[in-house]
Order: sequence, then C-alpha cells, then structure tokens
Amino acid sequence: MQNVDPNELGGACYVRCMAQSTGIWDVAVIGAGPAGAMAALAAASQGRRVVILERFRIPRYKTCAGGLVGASVNALPAGFTAPVQASASSFTFSLRGGPARTKSSAVPLIRLVRRDEFDALLVDAAVAAGAVVYDGTIVTNLAAEDDAMRMTTRNRGDVRARIIVGADGSAGRSAAYVGVVLDQVDLGLEVELVTPGDQSAHWANRVLIDWGTIPGAYAWVFPKGDTLSAGVIAERGNPDLTRSYLNDFLARLGLDEREAVVSSGHLTRCRTRDSPLYRGRVLVAGDAAGLLDPWTREGISFALRSGTMAGRAAAQASAAASDAAVSAAVTAYAEEISATLAPEMSAGRLFMRAFTRHPRGFYVAVILLPKAWDFVARTISGDTSFAGITKWRLARILLVALGPGTRPTDGPGRWGRSRGWPPSG
Repeated sequence: MQNVDPNELGGACYVRCMAQSTGIWDVAVIGAGPAGAMAALAAASQGRRVVILERFRIPRYKTCAGGLVGASVNALPAGFTAPVQASASSFTFSLRGGPARTKSSAVPLIRLVRRDEFDALLVDAAVAAGAVVYDGTIVTNLAAEDDAMRMTTRNRGDVRARIIVGADGSAGRSAAYVGVVLDQVDLGLEVELVTPGDQSAHWANRVLIDWGTIPGAYAWVFPKGDTLSAGVIAERGNPDLTRSYLNDFLARLGLDEREAVVSSGHLTRCRTRDSPLYRGRVLVAGDAAGLLDPWTREGISFALRSGTMAGRAAAQASAAASDAAVSAAVTAYAEEISATLAPEMSAGRLFMRAFTRHPRGFYVAVILLPKAWDFVARTISGDTSFAGITKWRLARILLVALGPGTRPTDGPGRWGRSRGWPPSG
C-alpha cells in the first residue's frame, strides 16, 4: 500500500487539507468511501465541524463492480450527478456457463460507475458542505477520553473529535474498536479490461450474470464505456477455485487474451445479526459495520444509506450536553438501521441459502416466469426489495424450504424485531 506524506500532496487535495482547523472536531469520519462521504456530508450540513481521514490519496481505486441500483440512486444527495459511464436495461443470465438468455426492461435498471470517480465526487459534495479532508492519513489507534475520542495517525499525529463515524471497511480500526462480528465472508476478484472494438455494440446497454458454477457464487460483466468490469465473487476459503472460475468465465467470453488494465481482489463481510453498531462515541457504517446484501453482495446502497444515518446521529451526539444524550443519539442510529436495513439483510440471507442449493431453480424462474423477472427488475430499480417479497407468506415458506437450516424467524434477531420480523402478510 502507498503511504503518502500529506505535506507533499498537490492540487485540489492540498487545498482541502490546508482548510484544517485546530482543537477538537465535532465529528471525525474515518474513510472516504460512500459511507464516509455521506456521513461527512450529513454532519457538515447540520453545521458541525467535520474532518474526513482517508489513508489513501483521493481519488483512489476500489475493487467494485460499480453498479448503482435504484436504492443507491435514491440515496444520493439532492442535486448530485453521478459519473455514469453506462447504463443497462437488459440482463443476460447464464447457468454454469451454459446458453445465455436475456431479459429486458423498458427503462434502465442499473447505472455503472467507476468507484474512484464516484467516491471522489461524493467527497467533493461533503467538502462543499464544509467538511475538511485529510487524505494520505493512516489511523493507527482509537482511544476514549472524557468527552471525546483521540485518533493516533501515522502521518499527522493525534486528531481528536467528539464523535467518530467509522467507514474504513470491515478490516479497519473502527470495526475492531466497536467489536463488529462478521459471519459471511466472500472473496471478490475483478479485472478491468479495455472493451474490444468489435464488441462495443455487443455489450451496449446490458450486463451479464452467470450463476451456479460454484455454490453461492456468481460472475458478472458490467460495461463502463471503453472498459468492461468482469469478476466473480464466492465464499472465501478456496481462492484457487475462485480464480479458475474467473479465468474460465473470461475464456468462454473470448476476453481471456485481453490485457487487464486493473486486476484486484477484496473480501466482503456481512455482520452477524447481533453485531454492535457503536461503542461509546464511535459509530460504524457501510462495510465497517458489515452492512451489505448477503446474496448479491451489493454494498453501495447500504453504504450510502447507513452513512447518512450515521452522519445525522453523529451531528446530534456531538452537540449533546451529557453522556446520556450521546448514548441516546447513537442508540437511535442502531434502531434506525434495525428498522430499515436489517430486514433487507435478513431477506438476503434467505435468498442466499436457497440460491446456494438451487441455482438452476432461480435461473429457470427468472428466464421463464414473467412474474419472477418482474420482481427482479423491480428490485434492481428500487421499486421493491428482497424484504418485500418475504412479506408474502408463500414466498417465505418456499425460501425456507429451499434453504437448509433456515426458519421463518431466521432474520435480524434481537436488533431487527422492532419491525416485527418475520412479516405476517
């Protein structure tokens, strides 16, 4: 990893860093991804003094398919224009590399972005609201003080804040400090390829998803203008098998001889049902909290939404006059997550368990049953969610029957029961 001396930074980043203040910040955000940027934006918009600490220089590459589903688009700041490289209204599905079938919608279902551009623009929105950015700043330790938190950094000494929002990923300092507990861990491998000139029309306005080659895994191709993002995601534990899946997938598509502009990998981690979302004056959001969909592993929408919630709670807690008021603000954040994102994750677990055993059933349903494709399209576009279908008793019973070891109550557990899980409909 590249360590950068903030004193050597140039351009717009240097201007942002020079806007620093002294003393104790109201809110410090660790991490400048979607969760961190949205938290900083939400807190700064409420007049709080906010600093973002990012270990890499912005913009920085992030391994990610870069698909903005409807829930992500709906969670973007008002007036924000995402740097969309392409969109897709058609989804092509294959089963274990077999014949592909395409389903289409009358309107675009997903928008494709490059994460370095997307994340940097979100940070710019937070800066426009008043946040200050310290990039090239590595946080090495968190420690509680009487009425604040102290962050030790490798590059900038100690930074103090009344409240911290941790958005530095599931392996970051904030998740360790809060004690986030993770259960489902998956390995994602991705390559960015220059789109072959003779295939530009072939990939226009559509994405490809392959199911079933490895239990619970899938592969994808997302077009992004002059490049293609191709990758696989599968349960951690057999990286050679996952790598072989990617290589075979690319070979079947005639993409294996294309030089990769970027080749990278990362782990995605889902929280356990009872994992904490805060400790004292530290909140976690996005990947740091283990918030993502267990089946699709989609995390951008969870990061945007939880980041906004965390930023609002952090702004309130930073202005609190007592420890009890701080506790009330951070507890309210956990309850908001339980009422909104927890049911989506619980439904995703049911889908994941059923899909792992019966990928062919999912494939046949989407290809042959209009109602199944309509549900998929409406979920991608943000008109409904996986939690929406589990409100149907028949669908819930079917998912439970298909997935081993599941129960209708196998959901958010203690932190999700405020919404009466499972639904009774």
